[in-house]
Amino acid sequence: MKNVVTNRKNQAMQNVPFVNTLFNHPLAGLLWLPVRVWLGYQWLTAGLHKLESAAWISNGSALQGYWTSAVSIPATGSAPIHYAWYRAILEFLLNNGAYVWFAKLISIGEFAVGLALILGIFTGFAALFGGFMNWNYLMAGSLSVNPVFLVLAVLLVGAWKVAGYFGLDYFLIPWSGNLYHQKPVKLEKVPVESSSGD
Repeated sequence: MKNVVTNRKNQAMQNVPFVNTLFNHPLAGLLWLPVRVWLGYQWLTAGLHKLESAAWISNGSALQGYWTSAVSIPATGSAPIHYAWYRAILEFLLNNGAYVWFAKLISIGEFAVGLALILGIFTGFAALFGGFMNWNYLMAGSLSVNPVFLVLAVLLVGAWKVAGYFGLDYFLIPWSGNLYHQKPVKLEKVPVESSSGD
């Protein structure tokens, strides 16, 4: 399998130098640092707010109210959720009382994503999970800051190699990469017998 992408004329497609630098050069981590820390702070404070709220942590009533209003279909105007399959998922979760444990999961998840982004811990994965939460909020009809957060998360996922360079990823990414590399197999020399015909 070849690793080079070619066009119809079989010419190798080149990366735009600026884009290549932005997503691959270690010093580009300085550009991603304020984006990463700011987005992490937003997630961290949102998660802390929920962790300190009994409506989120004890009984999930805040999430129950959010889901109930999201799945409602008004007599006039448009419903918050535009996709029936997504409404069905939320209705299933509501009917089964999943908001009790799901509210805890969201609260801890927002806090963890924020902490990971601020410290630069597996930045690409943290941004991916944060972006997934933003996508779910958008699907449930919450516009708010979610489009901006989602775009920033996608950019951080694309810059995963360098976005956490000025953070703990400087140590974690090489360490985690070494976990997956196998040590080279040491081949033993096998003596060759002569066939002299004795």
